[in-house]
Amino acid sequence: MLQFAEPPVEIQMQHYAFLVDDELFDRAYARLVEWDVTHWADPQMTRPGETNTEHGGRGVYFKDPAGHAIELITQPYLS
Repeated sequence: MLQFAEPPVEIQMQHYAFLVDDELFDRAYARLVEWDVTHWADPQMTRPGETNTEHGGRGVYFKDPAGHAIELITQPYLS
């Protein structure tokens, strides 16, 4: 279960990774692009506007409104 608190609650930035299938990744990525959400191919945020093909799948990083790092991946890291 995820619980959310509305800003300005002071919470340390967290990283959340979600393993999704290709169809959900495509739909989510299309929304990121459609809604002009800043996103990156890497956690260091050096490749804006891209996805990655690490670990034999695809991945993307973006931040939620509270500044938490959200990662969508289609393959687990250790597969």
